[in-house]
Amino acid sequence: MNEALKDEIRTFNAKEVLAEMKDISGSMLDLAYSAVLYSNREIAKEVFRLEQTMHSLLYKVRIAIMLAARNVEDAQEFAGILQIASAAEKISTAAGDIAKIATSVDITSYLDQADFEEATLNVTIKPSSILKNKSLKSLKIETETGMHVLAIKRGSEWIYSPDKNERLLENDLVITSGPTEAIPAFCKMATGMEYRERAREEEGIKRKTITEEIADLIADMKNMSELMVGLSYSAVTFYSKEIAKEVKDLEESVDRMKEELEILVMEAARGIIKRSTFDELRALLHLAWSSEILSDAAYEIADVVLRDIPVHPVFLASIEESDETLLKMAVKNEEIFGKTLKDLKIETRTGMFILAIRRKEGKWVYNPAGDAEVRNGDLLIMRGPKEGEETIREICGAVTPTN
Repeated sequence: MNEALKDEIRTFNAKEVLAEMKDISGSMLDLAYSAVLYSNREIAKEVFRLEQTMHSLLYKVRIAIMLAARNVEDAQEFAGILQIASAAEKISTAAGDIAKIATSVDITSYLDQADFEEATLNVTIKPSSILKNKSLKSLKIETETGMHVLAIKRGSEWIYSPDKNERLLENDLVITSGPTEAIPAFCKMATGMEYRERAREEEGIKRKTITEEIADLIADMKNMSELMVGLSYSAVTFYSKEIAKEVKDLEESVDRMKEELEILVMEAARGIIKRSTFDELRALLHLAWSSEILSDAAYEIADVVLRDIPVHPVFLASIEESDETLLKMAVKNEEIFGKTLKDLKIETRTGMFILAIRRKEGKWVYNPAGDAEVRNGDLLIMRGPKEGEETIREICGAVTPTN
């Protein structure tokens, strides 16, 4: 080991690095899907760069933890940290595999963002935009619309994971991700014009009917695997076996979906003689396999709870350091009882994504739909920007449970 690396490890902060691994792996997923949905090689290259960063971070975590363990109790607690860090790296590897698709084949004609629970959008800042010449920090885009800025293209330069002090300039191409219902509001802010959804045919994109079921399955696998990642971190953060067991059940569902998709792809390939079409169908399989790897990694995180592995306090500290927070919040505001999540517009008002609702009688509703009602005694499990915590507390009139 060279002296520079030794010095780096001596000053190593496990809390900060674990938070960085969680944030990077999440950003990589969004960027990877952006690369595929827009068939963009430049974004794919950034995913590959981040993948190498993740490999390096995991290596340093392993060394630092081995040096820190002083007894059996330490080793047991650090084992859970290592398992979570290893799973985060697997998430980044899956993101890298997804991004590779964008470098070899265009499958945009097979996909429809309307099927995805979180949309990826690229929009150009127009002269009449209210976002122009303002910093991301002052705009509070995530808590005002629910959209998260992944990257900015300024001329030929790309700015990935932009700093909050970064200003949006006229003609910037902004790539964001967030709830589908936030698209009209964000587009109006960026262009100064009312958003008009264009038909796929109008954009020159026509879904290949032979793959309708395949596209739906891929969307379901994407939505489910991303939900699982959020639930798995929640399971460890709140040390909830109920949530961890749901992750295990969902992992088995994703496995079944992948098997079903493989059969559908083989049926779709029957009689096809064009090599390009084979490459497209193979890329769709590749996307599904990557989603399965994501679900496996999520299960690996939740498995820490299922096997009663104690988690070192450094993990909870890393969650607090992360850009995205996890919240467990009891609903106390009588004014919202009986209202649906769609009525409350929680995602677009706060940037918070509701992972699960635990009803008063103990029943769990995972990945609740927009028509799910908020009831007296509900407990919400959420992920989202720290800036949205104050607003969601006001909406729920909530206190955070201590157990």
